Amino acid sequence: MMLTKETIYSKDASGKKLKVERVFDAPVEQVWKAWTQSDLLDQWWAPKPWKANTKSMDFREGGKWLYYMEGPDGSRHHCILNYKTIVPNKSFRGVDGFTDENGVLNTEMPSMDWTCVFNAVGDTTRIEMEIIFASEADLERIVEMGFKEGFAAAHTNLDELLAKQ
Repeated sequence: MMLTKETIYSKDASGKKLKVERVFDAPVEQVWKAWTQSDLLDQWWAPKPWKANTKSMDFREGGKWLYYMEGPDGSRHHCILNYKTIVPNKSFRGVDGFTDENGVLNTEMPSMDWTCVFNAVGDTTRIEMEIIFASEADLERIVEMGFKEGFAAAHTNLDELLAKQ
């Protein structure tokens, strides 16, 4: 099977949901670990030349991942992902947002309600993500900030990480 290494985006009719689909050339268990273990997330989550750095991670329902993305100039963008539901090796849902350096949510910035579903397709894994925003304006703001390009670049990082394992 020919694997297309492309991150596919589509916006639903309401304008408040962004759907993202991507296939990775690795089994579900390996891809799941890369999305749920901080030492692996730090290796791929930020688009190069940025780097992701976990401050703390408690991957459980009600837990959270506090992290920041650091640019080559030393600038930092702090974020939080609050985990809502987790079905091991199948799916998780969480709400992601920008924070200050102490993990306090920045309500001036849009938050994103993520649902990530992991599906085995032969020896590969297809992840289907649905990201819900409070408004179409919030979705457009995140897209204008370079979300699509950055997330696709991060997926390329993940391809490289999975190929090394």
